[in-house]
Amino acid sequence: MTPAAFIDALAALRFRDAFNPYAEACPDHDGADAPQIRRENLRLVPEAALAGGVDPIWIARDLGYRGGRRTGLALTDEAHLPAHAGLHGQLPLSRAARGPAVAERTATVTWQVLRHLRRPVFLWNVFPLHPYASGGPLSNRCHTRLERQASPTSSNGRSRNRALAPWSPSGGTPRRPWRIRA
Repeated sequence: MTPAAFIDALAALRFRDAFNPYAEACPDHDGADAPQIRRENLRLVPEAALAGGVDPIWIARDLGYRGGRRTGLALTDEAHLPAHAGLHGQLPLSRAARGPAVAERTATVTWQVLRHLRRPVFLWNVFPLHPYASGGPLSNRCHTRLERQASPTSSNGRSRNRALAPWSPSGGTPRRPWRIRA
């Protein structure tokens, strides 16, 4: 699956009480073109990873309301968007939200580690959307097993997360993710 086809599939996902940053715009914080900007950000990152290779792939839980909901990138808030741009060269990543850049605690800790690691890493989430508490779109909740299982799979039945493996030069065998304690 190409990065473009992968992103199109992500943009088609719909779940109750889950914001899809690749298809939806937040009326309070986003410009009208925010979903397109986030799709472009996400397109640029795996294409750069494919071109330059990455090892390892870090996988987190799901997008947060102060991070990936706004940027479209796992473990990346707006304050660290320039750092993500530099992870694979100097990608032209753009902000999709209006107003001042927002920082998020998990992203801050992640990027402190990445700054010292100095090697390309591909960042992803088990559930690629922002799940929120019912009636509270600017809150965070863990995705449900049903949401995770209902996420579409690739044509050969593998999960989309496993479909990321070819984007890593080592085959990207998923390892147990490390936990961030903030």
